[in-house]
Amino acid sequence: MDPRRNFQPGGYDSRNTFTSGSFGPPDFGESDEAELVSVSWNQDYSCFAAGTSHGFRIYNCEPFKETFRRELKDGGFKIVEMLFRSNILALVGGGPNSQYPSNKVLIWDDHQGRCISEFTFRSEIRAVKLRRDRIVVVLEHKIYVYNFMDLRLLHQIENMANPRGLCCLSHHMNTSVLACPGIRRGEVRVEHFGLNMVQIINAHDSNIACMTLTLDGLLLATASTKGTLIRIFNTMDGTRLQEVRRGVDRADIYSIALSPNVQWLAVSSDKGTVHIFSLRVRVIGEDAYSTEHETSSNSLQPLVSPASGANPGSSLSFLRGKTEIRRYLKK
Repeated sequence: MDPRRNFQPGGYDSRNTFTSGSFGPPDFGESDEAELVSVSWNQDYSCFAAGTSHGFRIYNCEPFKETFRRELKDGGFKIVEMLFRSNILALVGGGPNSQYPSNKVLIWDDHQGRCISEFTFRSEIRAVKLRRDRIVVVLEHKIYVYNFMDLRLLHQIENMANPRGLCCLSHHMNTSVLACPGIRRGEVRVEHFGLNMVQIINAHDSNIACMTLTLDGLLLATASTKGTLIRIFNTMDGTRLQEVRRGVDRADIYSIALSPNVQWLAVSSDKGTVHIFSLRVRVIGEDAYSTEHETSSNSLQPLVSPASGANPGSSLSFLRGKTEIRRYLKK
């Protein structure tokens, strides 16, 4: 089946009618007893999805409101991946008493109220990432990349043990970049699919704990399991552009965010803080990241230059408590 023909670009309607499908009829009662299993942002960070022990919910960010929910009798989902603001989602079962297997990806069309495709694997799925033209499924030791139009397998990428399901994609139409752990400790593999080029970056001495790409895949930010340093790299040639220090004590890094103009970087950790850093990575032209002037991978290299030094520490540190930060900071 071709998922592309099922796309409808409109946003979600609140509590729209559920048609018959593989999930069965939902219960639209206020299920406040549902346990939160996962939270994930859509590609432009205008919405986020919450996977619960009884289904999933979709929230709009500005203005903040719940726009949609599915309450299911057969359990919930540990992965709910949106495709921008469309009706297409990728779902993987998880949470207490879920009847949906953790080794199967369901491509769900909510306008039709049914599963339009599925992928089954021999091991547990760690993450799913979507672009308008790609479906990426992350297992612990391998990553599969599929074409969204015909579900054809395009790439298989081997990596070292990746229990966190680390993987990130670019989301500009003119670039197709994927970053994931490499086959050695502290290594990041960057795939430039449009250029048929692979860049291996020796990012850290310890294992990679967290990473993120800018929307066009130009820059990569990484942290290791030590959690003291965050490094920024040029994904075209692997050059380290800047290094910032979160602290001197070990920390488990939960998330990293880069502002769209690459002026700010934010990091959250198990220390109960969010650190905000001012970056000195120079981007030529403020419109380099705008939708009207989307850059292609062919023109990425001249847009960046390394910083003149490392930040000694963060500009701000706040928000006590275990925090998952929004991965898209406003200008």
